[in-house]
Amino acid sequence: MEFSIKPAIALYDSLKGFVEAKALGEGDLIVTNEYVLSPQLGGEAAPCDVLYQEKYGQGEPSDEMVDAILGDIKGKQYKRIVAIGGGTIIDVSKLLLFSDEYNVEALYEQGSALTRERELIVIPTTCGTGSEVTNISILEFKQKKTKMGLAIPQLYADEAALIPDMLKTLPYGVFATSSIDALVHAMESYVSPKATPFSRMFGKGAMEKILKGYQKMQDAGEAKLPDDMEDFLIASTMAGVAFGNAGCAAVHALAYPIGAIYHVPHGKANHMVFEATFNMYKELGADLSPAEEVLAEIFACQPEETWEKMFALLDFVLQRESLGSIGVDSDVAGEMAASVIQNQQRLLANNPLELTQEQIKIIYERCI
Repeated sequence: MEFSIKPAIALYDSLKGFVEAKALGEGDLIVTNEYVLSPQLGGEAAPCDVLYQEKYGQGEPSDEMVDAILGDIKGKQYKRIVAIGGGTIIDVSKLLLFSDEYNVEALYEQGSALTRERELIVIPTTCGTGSEVTNISILEFKQKKTKMGLAIPQLYADEAALIPDMLKTLPYGVFATSSIDALVHAMESYVSPKATPFSRMFGKGAMEKILKGYQKMQDAGEAKLPDDMEDFLIASTMAGVAFGNAGCAAVHALAYPIGAIYHVPHGKANHMVFEATFNMYKELGADLSPAEEVLAEIFACQPEETWEKMFALLDFVLQRESLGSIGVDSDVAGEMAASVIQNQQRLLANNPLELTQEQIKIIYERCI
């Protein structure tokens, strides 16, 4: 039984306070989006070099995007990378910590043999990725039409810097999809065969914060950004600790081809297949009782009622779209199922029970 929390985790009142505390300057590179950084600095110039991710393409990270960035920073003697953003920024920044001689393909080939040459500080600006405390970087590989992950100890940040103020201007849709992603992180890691009492402690805390926050929104009758985002930010990091130790599973594995082929945001893709995947687990006799016990406490109901209540709450937070609405049919479902079996064994190993290619296709078809 193993459990670890690698990065230091710190809370800061503001980005300006972080910049002063870390004495950012020469030798540092901020990787972010312009719309994120400018308002936080009040129009002041950053004290170090800044790289804006949107210059290299929109959407989620790809091998092509990272190769272009690696080319532009080649020869720069940066000592620290400061990633300020959501999953795209964080996943890209983790791949900038190594020798200039590598492109993305070489990084994935070298894997655990890589030697780090830079420090990494991560400031998340959404409440979902959890990537600030994990050793995983996920990229879309354009030729393969799927996403693949590199998971090695060298990808851990040195510090996860949490600044709740950074989330105050988050668009509601981004809040909804990212926080559902964090809930899936907590839930999948909770029923993983790799779960430990320690990973479940963090997973339970994340589930409670997220679902109770959603219940407050539902009680108020409005699906809008909560006034206090600190609980959701902390929950996201807690879920990151949980899945960083116990892993994500089939929900994420099924979501990756959806995101790669149809360019659906990751959290939204998770939401599309979350319920159908867990329904399949139940049909096949998986032991989901540990999660049901947590949910029964949150919803004050019997364990057998928990799933219906949770998924109804999620549909209040974010109206779920069908796979059919984005163009998926039975043939495409079969192709995506084959891709999951071929490319996502790292994730499928964390299922509470084994899923066959045919069962994965059925899950997809139930979401059409």
